[in-house]
Amino acid sequence: MDFKRLLSGVLLGLVMTPAQATLNVFACEPEWESLVRALVPDADIHTATTAMQDPHYIEARPSLIAAMRRADLAVCTGASLEAGWLPALISRASNQDVQPGKPGLFFAAEQVHLHQPHQHVDRSMGDVHPEGDPHVHLDPQRVPVILNALADRIVDLAPEQTNGIRLRQQQWKVHWHLKAAQWRDTARHLEGMSVGVQHSTFGYLLRWLGIDTAIDLEPKPGLPPSASHLSNVLSDPAIPELALILIATYQDERPAHWLAEKVDLPVEVLPSTVTNDADTDHLAALISHIIGRLEHYRSQRPNDSASND
Repeated sequence: MDFKRLLSGVLLGLVMTPAQATLNVFACEPEWESLVRALVPDADIHTATTAMQDPHYIEARPSLIAAMRRADLAVCTGASLEAGWLPALISRASNQDVQPGKPGLFFAAEQVHLHQPHQHVDRSMGDVHPEGDPHVHLDPQRVPVILNALADRIVDLAPEQTNGIRLRQQQWKVHWHLKAAQWRDTARHLEGMSVGVQHSTFGYLLRWLGIDTAIDLEPKPGLPPSASHLSNVLSDPAIPELALILIATYQDERPAHWLAEKVDLPVEVLPSTVTNDADTDHLAALISHIIGRLEHYRSQRPNDSASND
């Protein structure tokens, strides 16, 4: 075979080689869209919730059913976070690839050990997750474990993209570990700080930073702050130690501001997940933003000025 015929055959083979199929992904929360995008930038991703929504409670709308129906992979938190809407969504979509126990359904919470699991849960305890606290996406130690498991799952589903996925996986990990070192350095200044919260949304990150969540505005997990509970909180001995009250953007600000006015504290409202804003458009940026805002209040810690003399 002469060179021209050989070259023609190679070119014909290239032309006839099918292009890589676009991976269709359904992400229950923006944090998982961020991780999928880091691994497969050209994936077609439909995200069910935003930072302005409580991921516990959303409606299984027709648009979500359609997105789930065409998905190759659904990436969700699990640990009962989406228990109120995801099972119905999966059932209505009737996507045989995205079902419990199938490779097309990935639960981030199943890849790591969760804080505060409960062997016995009943309604008297409020919105408690028996598997443990599901808000694991803000934990600097657990997120890389989830990323690795997610990369493995995507490679299984799209083996033709293995090389690119593995390269981006390593790049992401290098960047994350560099950021984690910066966060750890900042954490030395934040350790021992005390804050009030509403729900455990920021719990993993606060724990990692050594910040005490001394007050919770919720009388029980998932229950809105009541007037009687807030009145009781006013007399809590931990109040004088607080530097601020921290709540998520999807939460009602009124209870936090009511308490803050009574005890002369600032209220910080922060996104608990990735947004479209440049400061918080991926998980590392989100964590950096939250830590930066917490650092702003470190000088308000009791006796802080004395310790700096």
